[in-house]
Amino acid sequence: MATLIPENFETVAPTEAEALLARESSRLLAAHKIGTRSSVRIQLLDDGEEAESLAVPASALRLFLHLLTEMSQGNAVTLIPTHAELTTQQAADLLNVSRPYVVKLLDEGKIPSRTVGKYRRVRFDDLMAYKRKDDEARANVLDQLTAEGQELGIGY
Repeated sequence: MATLIPENFETVAPTEAEALLARESSRLLAAHKIGTRSSVRIQLLDDGEEAESLAVPASALRLFLHLLTEMSQGNAVTLIPTHAELTTQQAADLLNVSRPYVVKLLDEGKIPSRTVGKYRRVRFDDLMAYKRKDDEARANVLDQLTAEGQELGIGY
């Protein structure tokens, strides 16, 4: 069953102090080689309480490291499950285009979608697959333009 991302899904925009803390934390965490282990044991320390040890999937710790790295650069971060369904407005926001343009892409079948009542839903992974293809096509066109500019001696 697909998960619908609520309109107010949480995006964390780090403060300057949080970005500095994330930078230091990511540096320390990156120094520990996670390797190909399936799980990692970590310890939680709380003020005045006894340390608690727990095992977490190594993949979750790698994801946490990516999250810290992005926060350390001051980037806002949102965690979205790949199977989550987005509204057309959320899809447009992620692609940085207008909602009518996303609807056009859905009508043309360039992005798969399903209808729930009178509303359309787009799976996050389908949206990201479209974005990857579109970014690749744009990069190819840019490479061609650059090559033509070189051939013509335009001086890029």
